[in-house]
Amino acid sequence: MINLEERRAQLLKRKAELQERLRAIETELDSHQARDWEELATEREGDEVLEGIGVSGQTELRQLEIALKRIDEGEYGYCVQCGAEIAPQRLDLLPTTPLCAGCAAKAG
Repeated sequence: MINLEERRAQLLKRKAELQERLRAIETELDSHQARDWEELATEREGDEVLEGIGVSGQTELRQLEIALKRIDEGEYGYCVQCGAEIAPQRLDLLPTTPLCAGCAAKAG
């Protein structure tokens, strides 16, 4: 497992990437002004896709912020349900996970 400072840097990098992507989505959504009904319908379909991507990006952003807060509070790497240490391999795959594999299996 990487150390906490490397993990923090990884999470901050991903957070910055997501924030940039969300800004681009917002700009794209605000830019549509077709006057033709067919073009407007096509733009609206694209907007729905962008909105879905935006929602999932916002969810991931919240998870990143929670993980960063847990690092700051010294709680990162420990399960919020049972308090057990989360396996380093699990954190490498899912760096924002707040649950150990056992608790995640029970919840899912």
